[in-house]
Amino acid sequence: MTEQHISSAFDRDLEGVTALIMKMGGLVEAAILDSANSLVDRDTELAARVRAGDIAIDNLETRINEEAARIIALRSPVGNDLRTVLSVMKISGNLERCGDYAKNLAKRTTVLAEMPQVGSSSQSIRRMAREVQKMLKDVLDAHIQLDAELAADVRDRDRDIDQMYNALFREFLTHMMEDPRNITACMHLHFIAKNIERMGDHVTAVAEQVIYLVTGALPEEDRDKQDSTSFARQPKA
Repeated sequence: MTEQHISSAFDRDLEGVTALIMKMGGLVEAAILDSANSLVDRDTELAARVRAGDIAIDNLETRINEEAARIIALRSPVGNDLRTVLSVMKISGNLERCGDYAKNLAKRTTVLAEMPQVGSSSQSIRRMAREVQKMLKDVLDAHIQLDAELAADVRDRDRDIDQMYNALFREFLTHMMEDPRNITACMHLHFIAKNIERMGDHVTAVAEQVIYLVTGALPEEDRDKQDSTSFARQPKA
């Protein structure tokens, strides 16, 4: 087989796996929006569909990883080609985690549907989820277009998600202090908000993979996290 034929075959393989990534991303976008809408509308049937639909997202991740492994074994890509295949695998892993968080949100919706509403928290959570969905849409576009600038913009927008999460965290604390009967609902809502904040982190990781794919290097500077509620980062001894 000539080098040109090998290159054409690799391109076709890559187009196929990229199509799977876009399909997976579309399902994750829908899951994010549907799970948030199910919370606001107290739609337990929609929440159940989100939970059931997660299997399709998981199956696509498996297909993408299997296809990427086949490409590596069959085409033996090197350099930029290998970087492309490895980036696809990492992107699919981040998309799968976003799908898991959407499923978790839908699970808590079923519980919250039996509890009184807590202020306008659900609407605030939906706004946060919509921003993450827009970030995901843009980063998938950046991946297709090999647009490092758009990917960098998505990466920067994660600060907005962190700030929205911080505001919700303070809101939940206020509701719990004002009326202890809100504690259980607010705890569920807090976990939902945290799940969405983590979705933003995974979308940001996809953006960093796009930047790596285009430039050959990950961003040098650490992303400035704005989550002031986390106690995970401790100073080094």
